[in-house]
Amino acid sequence: MHINAKKTLIILADIIIAAYLLLAVTIFNRPDALYDACRKVEINIEQGAVQGFLSAEEVRRELIRTRLYPMGVSMDQIDTRKIEETMLKNPLVETAQCYKTLTGHVHIQLSQRLPVIRVKADNGDDYYVDTYGHIMPNTQYVSDLVVATGHITKPYAQKELRRVGNFLVSHKLWFCQTEQINVLPDGTIEMVPRVGDHIVYLGQPVGLSRKFDRLEKFYKYGLSKAGWNKYSYVSVEFDNQIICKKRKS
Repeated sequence: MHINAKKTLIILADIIIAAYLLLAVTIFNRPDALYDACRKVEINIEQGAVQGFLSAEEVRRELIRTRLYPMGVSMDQIDTRKIEETMLKNPLVETAQCYKTLTGHVHIQLSQRLPVIRVKADNGDDYYVDTYGHIMPNTQYVSDLVVATGHITKPYAQKELRRVGNFLVSHKLWFCQTEQINVLPDGTIEMVPRVGDHIVYLGQPVGLSRKFDRLEKFYKYGLSKAGWNKYSYVSVEFDNQIICKKRKS
């Protein structure tokens, strides 16, 4: 009697294991078995050093417009590759990854192109330049980025202003203090500060760390004592010297 009970338990255990294995194989061969329709969409957008323009709601609207939003759609009908390709057509998107889970979820992971400076050239051009020097279209979003004005061509913006913008966003002091960059016809630049009624002449947009280091010392040991409005023009173009023009009475 004891032996029969033991055999029965063994047979029952074998049946349970076989049923589990059959269910597991079925699920892995058909990932949408548990949930035939997508019941949750998660949109994650990677953030960087500066605030980007892309929002989860904008992504959702774009997918709805292109009839690719997966909510409520049968899991086997959701084309994750097409979702990725569609999102990569957005000029604000740098990378896109989309995948489905066994629990009926669709995950959309995006990284966005981050603007570092806004260009409002005297020829009427109005756009942003990202960290890699790519042109980004103007958007309806309000941005706290430094504005570059003046004689600006797109090649100049993509090379020179990209470098200026990357420098500013990586230095909190100068990102906050710089209100505007003005490009002169010879390619040299001026900086309009937020604090102080003067213009800072930087010359060619090279050696920015050295120039802004001298400017910081001048602010700390010069203007703090002489007064922020004593000079109308400050030049840090050349190494080891600062040239100032006094404001006329």
